[in-house]
Amino acid sequence: MVGARLPQWLSLLVYVLILLKAEGGSVGITYLQDAVAKGAVCLDGSPPAYHFDKGFGTGVNNWLVHMEGGGWCESVETCLSRMKTDLGSSKQMVKQFGFSGLLSGQQKSNPDFYNWNRIKVRYCDGSSFSGDVEAVNPANNLFFRGNRIWEAIIDDLLAKGMRNAKNAILSGCSAGGLASILHCDRFRALLPATTKVKCISDAGFFLHAKDVSGGQHIENFYGQVAKLHGSVKNLPASCTSRMRMRPELCFFPQYVVQTMQTPIFFINAAYDSWQIKNILAPSDADSGKAWKSCKHDLKKCTTEQLKVIQDFRAQFLSALTGAGNSSSRGMFIDSCYAHCQAGKQITWSSNNSPAVGNTKIAKAVGDWYYERSPVQKIDCPYPCNPTCPKTDSESQVPDI
Repeated sequence: MVGARLPQWLSLLVYVLILLKAEGGSVGITYLQDAVAKGAVCLDGSPPAYHFDKGFGTGVNNWLVHMEGGGWCESVETCLSRMKTDLGSSKQMVKQFGFSGLLSGQQKSNPDFYNWNRIKVRYCDGSSFSGDVEAVNPANNLFFRGNRIWEAIIDDLLAKGMRNAKNAILSGCSAGGLASILHCDRFRALLPATTKVKCISDAGFFLHAKDVSGGQHIENFYGQVAKLHGSVKNLPASCTSRMRMRPELCFFPQYVVQTMQTPIFFINAAYDSWQIKNILAPSDADSGKAWKSCKHDLKKCTTEQLKVIQDFRAQFLSALTGAGNSSSRGMFIDSCYAHCQAGKQITWSSNNSPAVGNTKIAKAVGDWYYERSPVQKIDCPYPCNPTCPKTDSESQVPDI
């Protein structure tokens, strides 16, 4: 009856709102105005922000902090471009954000974490929350303060009750997944010894590898990010103290996780679509565009290209397993062509979610966090897994 009386567009709006409610609701934004005085600001100087859905019932003292992804900026020019978007300014961010997947507030779709305090930290610094340059160049008015943003938001959440957490998780997707690795042990150190603290990195294990031309595209890129943002001093000291000659390489997880103390879970596609497009076959290394079709659809790869991609998978698995195979570490490495899989219901725990050994991501993460069973799932090589989505599930992560 209601739908019959409403204009078509309004009926559609009601339908969308019902879907949002079913999935966990739309969560309002919180601007951290007090952080501005501490210099903890986005690229454009606007205050940092997050979305906070409060816990309830048995989850009232449990906290899940999830850091948004969105690539990086390695030059003044690329940072100026970001400054005009929600990846560089909280002025451009949506006021409401729908929580789904790992952040869902619905028990059916997220049984282990639905009633926790769930926070989505917005990403507006372009350095995986690692930068801190005091001076601001008046010629461009850019602020490189990612590490201050992370500290200010965590301090705010501690004051809002996280300091009394019984359980706590630091997670993130893509650049946020890298941040969850870089900040994991620091997060553990800020919480009581009695708190069960673990971290989750979704599509954040970026590989230190050569590109198809034999060049070091991603190494050079991360080096530029670290230099521009002043990141090195905020990378894990347990890594930089070992990599004294090349401390900027501690942007790569394979070197950081060797000395990490906090339990961590890796959700990653062995054929990570962003990594194949930007680490293995970036445009700069493919002047003849021989990889253009292949890197957007693996079915269009030649036999030789598939061999190169399978070798890339082997390098990835070697770096991941060689970085320490502690029983406290978990992993879900599927053979999908995807990037970021925990934040969407379709890949987290729906009927069509990818599975490895009949286990979906949501169950794997829950079993690992609550120690119901060890979880180290590594899929067979492409194209063996029929549960993988037919299309690239990559979230909106800029190419480099």
